[in-house]
Amino acid sequence: MEPFVRLTSLAIPLPEANVDTDIIVPARFLLVTEKKGLGRYAFYERREGGTFVLDDPEYKGAQILVAGENFGCGSSREHAPWALHDLGIRCIIAPSFGEIFRANCVRNGMLPVTLAALEWRRVLMTAANGEFVTVDLGENRIKLVDGKAIMFTLPDADREALFNGWDEIDGIRAKYGGAITSFESRQREAAPWLLGKE
Repeated sequence: MEPFVRLTSLAIPLPEANVDTDIIVPARFLLVTEKKGLGRYAFYERREGGTFVLDDPEYKGAQILVAGENFGCGSSREHAPWALHDLGIRCIIAPSFGEIFRANCVRNGMLPVTLAALEWRRVLMTAANGEFVTVDLGENRIKLVDGKAIMFTLPDADREALFNGWDEIDGIRAKYGGAITSFESRQREAAPWLLGKE
């Protein structure tokens, strides 16, 4: 995965609350197993008329989504963050997230930022005005065009994974690689018949 360090981008305003994963990617597209190209199915029903905010030329190339409360609630489908990531979204800012969706964002290289209502509204207004937002993971802050900073928190493990571009396997290797190698070496000596020919 690409590391997430600092991002400056337009932000797409989508303030609707309780947008579930079936809205983000309808169930009929779950048979698609390739991440690449999955973005065309994101918010499929909403985009049919061509007037949905994701298709607004003003937000072309935007990498930040400012979403409403409880974004990504519902089923645990990983297709939802896959599709958003395929659209180029690297950061989602919301008052709250569906728990599994939030975890899947981190696993797929997207930063989920939770903000209190007042701060979230400031970012939403910035997005609606077509202004740029800077999200700095190194400093745990969002900077708006007025120069003011909004601080956010993130669990250390999530921050480390995003900052280094680690998926879950990468994280395990980075933290426990030495112990794994040591175990394999001892196991090879103690029970060589288990490993067979390498």
